Amino acid sequence: MKLNLVTPRTGANWVRDGMRTFFKQPLALGGLFFLFMGLLSVVTMVPVVGGALALMVLPAATVGLMQASALAMAGTFPMPKVLFTALTHGQEKRLAILHLGALYTVAFLLLIGATVLVDGGLFAKVYLFGEPITQEMIESDGFYRAMWLGTLLYFPMGAMFWHAPALVYWHDVPPAKSLFFSLAACWKNKGAMLIYMASWFVLFSMVSLVVVTVVAGMGGPGMIAALIAPLGMLLAAMFFASIYLTYRDSFVIEHRVDTRA
Repeated sequence: MKLNLVTPRTGANWVRDGMRTFFKQPLALGGLFFLFMGLLSVVTMVPVVGGALALMVLPAATVGLMQASALAMAGTFPMPKVLFTALTHGQEKRLAILHLGALYTVAFLLLIGATVLVDGGLFAKVYLFGEPITQEMIESDGFYRAMWLGTLLYFPMGAMFWHAPALVYWHDVPPAKSLFFSLAACWKNKGAMLIYMASWFVLFSMVSLVVVTVVAGMGGPGMIAALIAPLGMLLAAMFFASIYLTYRDSFVIEHRVDTRA
């Protein structure tokens, strides 16, 4: 496994090609993304440990979506079972990806724990337990400080885990080492990653702005919410379809995608 350096402009190409990949198999990739979201939602309903379990299986599910994107690029229709690729291809890979999931869970809970020190847990209740934002939170400086702290801490954490699922599954890199290699790849290609993330942010913002502008005078808040939610999910599915491209171009890949998966 070798790191591959790309130009900053590659970040925009990842967005463009991710959208093209999605539209090669829109029903399959869209359906898999909704299945992915549905399964995570079901797991979070498990009493007490549901949230932690959802975090733990996230790397495995990410591998499944990356595999689906690779299959779509190869002209193959990805079946639902591909979402469980990382858990069904041998005990060694299953244990490794779950180990990575455990590391992700611990890191995320530590991040949330850091925000508790700032606002006493207001942000954590909203993020982890879905509690509604109250007037007290809006008026609390601590809540906004916690939100920004969580956002800032998530950048290095996200970089550590960005390529890690692919490295663990396809390259058999030990979970702990995969975090270092992922962080190194994101840092070396920080120009492309910055443009990639900024481009998706602009796309999401533009879609929301267009919906609000066009629909506001026609149907009110109800229609806006009814349109923004599915469009947001559609863009999110395209975003996940593009993740494989960031991995593919950041490393010299020696494995071959199993188009029968």
